[in-house]
Amino acid sequence: MPNEIEDREHFVKAYATGQKPWDSGLPSPELVRVLDAGLLPGKTLLEIGCGTGTNALELARRGYTVTAFDYVEQAVEAARAKSKAAGVKIELKVGDATKDNHGGPYDVIFDRGVYHHVRRMNLKGFLTTVEHASRKGTRWLSLAGNAKEKHEYGPPTVSEKDLRAELEPLFKIIDLREFRFGTDKEEFRPLAWSILMERK
Repeated sequence: MPNEIEDREHFVKAYATGQKPWDSGLPSPELVRVLDAGLLPGKTLLEIGCGTGTNALELARRGYTVTAFDYVEQAVEAARAKSKAAGVKIELKVGDATKDNHGGPYDVIFDRGVYHHVRRMNLKGFLTTVEHASRKGTRWLSLAGNAKEKHEYGPPTVSEKDLRAELEPLFKIIDLREFRFGTDKEEFRPLAWSILMERK
């Protein structure tokens, strides 16, 4: 298991070399499904781990006031370029999901692949960040790797038992369903969890 410094270096290298399979260039279909179903009410939204901003752009286009951050500066710069080219206003910044103050409280929190990743290194810090960014009634959609399917290559995974133990003390799980992550390779679609929660 990498430490936080090694982990950051891994992602910096991934963006520098373009080896980022999670970045399909399209909004997450699972996020779009949840949005279309009207399950993320509110106006203010925090995206944790925005990458190059594809989902943040989709969220802003749908009327949210979006604050988004990532801890890789190159990813945030790419997101800024995308939002400028699209004429869409998003507050984008470089930040750490386990310790920085990201404002709020927000009506909605979204992460694609951050919870499942950070939980292995600093779950406590990450949940403190989420707690500070939310209030009673805040909805959080987390898309995470599913431990029911084993693979050598792909996202970290979490079991249903573990995610419930880690997340339910602070959030009520409204909907837990399985889907498959899209990647930059059509043939590789790892099993995932869609975890829709509401702050208690």
